[in-house]
Parts: sequence; C-alpha cells; structure tokens
Amino acid sequence: YMDWNDRNVAVLFGDGAGAVVLKASDVEGGVLSAVLRSDGTGGDLLGIPSVGSHDIDGVTEISNGHKFGKMHMNGGEVFKFATRVIADSLTQAAQQAGITLADVKLIVPHQANARILHSAARSLKISESLFMTNIDRYGNTSAASIPIALCEAIQQGRIQANDYIAFVGFGGGL
Repeated sequence: YMDWNDRNVAVLFGDGAGAVVLKASDVEGGVLSAVLRSDGTGGDLLGIPSVGSHDIDGVTEISNGHKFGKMHMNGGEVFKFATRVIADSLTQAAQQAGITLADVKLIVPHQANARILHSAARSLKISESLFMTNIDRYGNTSAASIPIALCEAIQQGRIQANDYIAFVGFGGGL
C-alpha cells in the first residue's frame, strides 16, 4: 500500500506485528475505562483509497489526486488532529476510571510521530517521559505500535503491579 515515491508517507512507516491477550482475574483492577471514537471527516487526511473509493476498474488516481490502493496523508492536519484527540481521550478515560492523569504511571500511545507525542505531553502539562516511545527504532508500525510498545515497556520494567497505564491510538480516516 506504500507509494515509495511519496516521501511524505513512505519514510515514516516501519513493519511489525503484535497482539495483547487479556484474561479474567480474581485480583481487583483490569480495564477500568475505554473511550472509543470514530471521525470519518478526516478520511481525506489519511487513508488508502480502495474498493468503493472509485467504481472504475484500472483507475490509478481518483478525483482528489490520491492514488488508488496507495496510502496518502496530510501530515500537518493529522498532527493537529492527533495532538487534540490524544489529550481529550486520555483525560476522558482517566475521568471515567475515577483517577487523574497524575495517577497514571505510563502512557503507551500509538507510535505515529514523536512530535505528536511531545505536543500531546505539553498540551496535557505532563512529562514526556510518561510516554512509552520506540518510534525512533521502528517507525510507525500502524496497528502493531501499541502492542510492540507495551511489550517493550514490560521488558524494560516500566510497568509494575498496581500501576495505572493508559493506551491511546488513532488511525486511518481518523
């Protein structure tokens, strides 16, 4: 799906896979809250035009200039969106869980862009060190980024029993 001639996108992405398995426990805790959103208004900002985007076989470019079957991104607009939704989502999830962001020991975000994470930390008035980051080593591994970062956080001893941790992500179509 990568257009290797589009340097606005191709150089940002890495490759990875990950999964997380949750199980029931008698120990108090677990998933305390979840905030799920979908905002299709950003479909023109980040996506991969595919079946349904255009009805004519063999078309390589659709009307808005994006290539059929190739990822496209408006980096500046994605940055603004992501910074806002990361802060809003973390704040809302903490409130629903009955805690504050000061109680959170680690935030494991989607590894989209280091600047997004820095900006979100500033917006939330929290230390950047609260964010688990590995984008400098792998790039944006898309849906695998949170499981990979979680695994590394556990391996590095950044997560202990009874810690509050938060996960936050966003993606295609925003």
